[in-house]
Amino acid sequence: MYRLARSGGSQELLRWVSGRAEGWAGLLDGDGTVLHGVTRTPDRTGVEAAALATEGVRELTSLGAHSFSFDRGPHTALLFPLDGPPNVSPPVLAVVAPRPLPDGLVTLLSDVALPLAMCWAAETVERKRRRVDLAESRNREAVLHLLMTGQLSIAHQVAGALKPTLPDPVRVCVVECPGGRRDEVARICAELSGGRSWIVRCPVYARHLILVVPAGPDAAEQQLGLRVADVVDECVVGASEDVPLSDTATGYRQAFHALAVARGLPTRHARFGSAQEAALVVGAAGAQWADALLNPLLTHLPRRSHDPGSQELAATLSSWLAFSSHATQHLKIHRNTLAARLRLIGKLLGVDLNRVADQAALDLALRIRATPTVPRTASPAGAKPAPPHRLDDILRGPAVQEWAAHQLHPLTASRSSRTAADPRTTLRTWLECEAQLGPTAAALGISVPGARKRLARLESILQRALLQTPSARHDLWLAFRALDVAGADAAR
Repeated sequence: MYRLARSGGSQELLRWVSGRAEGWAGLLDGDGTVLHGVTRTPDRTGVEAAALATEGVRELTSLGAHSFSFDRGPHTALLFPLDGPPNVSPPVLAVVAPRPLPDGLVTLLSDVALPLAMCWAAETVERKRRRVDLAESRNREAVLHLLMTGQLSIAHQVAGALKPTLPDPVRVCVVECPGGRRDEVARICAELSGGRSWIVRCPVYARHLILVVPAGPDAAEQQLGLRVADVVDECVVGASEDVPLSDTATGYRQAFHALAVARGLPTRHARFGSAQEAALVVGAAGAQWADALLNPLLTHLPRRSHDPGSQELAATLSSWLAFSSHATQHLKIHRNTLAARLRLIGKLLGVDLNRVADQAALDLALRIRATPTVPRTASPAGAKPAPPHRLDDILRGPAVQEWAAHQLHPLTASRSSRTAADPRTTLRTWLECEAQLGPTAAALGISVPGARKRLARLESILQRALLQTPSARHDLWLAFRALDVAGADAAR
């Protein structure tokens, strides 16, 4: 009995008892609900035995007895309430066996009651611990979601009940864990950081952990990602630059891109290379363009109280642009709800969300609005409002042109740029085919696996993620468009 209790818990003990009784064994709560039920012959007999046990438990409860037995047809039901802590209703051990009962069965059941009660108590504690862990994990996920959407004050309020306090500035790491070991790696990360880093289980990717690590010259936790990759075999870690807490979303994108690079390195760790954020180079004209583009969405008033408002729609759009169909997991909504919201967003903004061009414009506009350092020039009182800017006007700016050239420079420096597998051609074709592998392969005259391999090589050249979301496709489309606009202007 004790060997089974250590190795298999209450389930294995019940299985053993059912074998010795040549019948059905189970645990039921006070109202007769079967908590665990085991029979060696899972057929209609097991269902009838469970119903008989339920009837017996209700009779036992009404009598207030310490044990109970009764005969029904060819079977006998034996019931023994287990011991439990004070003020807690313990389960009832029930055995339904055919007559005549095996010799010594009643004595056996009285003996098994103690190890079974101990197993049940331990399993109850473990279930409660898992519920607490799940609640804490969901709370941390909620704080991360608030940070990713720029709601710092609410994030600090929610984080006040948890530990540690939110650091500022931060470095974001994305840890890709071996299959089935995410909880173990989370505990290792907590130990290595001394409990000073925020560790969040990614709601989108089941093997990813997101670490929000204190940054700064005196922060010892900055090497946490590298230490995790060293300690845990098969772990791959991507780390962002040091960013303000308000730019956690940018840090996450950087860490995700670095993760794509780290998969191909022997150290299994990479840090995001220095690259300026597009939202920081658009200037006041870009801020005005973003405000005008998003205005129909941000001023939307729902027709009914339960319809999504402007803030909820903006969060949905931001999540979908980052995670595509995985936004359902990020936002905890049904895919039909996501589709309905996207249809409404497309109608409000007058865009086609299936086109990478429109996705890139909206992604840039949302990032501009989420960047508080972008200057916004107000029109003088009484002056006529300036005509609305177009995206091409924004992309003509010298700072944007420099940013675009920097984004695409790795393609020019690549040794394969003169071969048939020109990375610029592959990348342009992929973007023109709306980032779809099938049409891209057909346009290039290669197979779909061949197109996938080319894009995987481009990930290592660009040091950006392409095939998984968050993808760099929006930035790359903007960079190509900026250079195309400059080229057209020069040709006039």
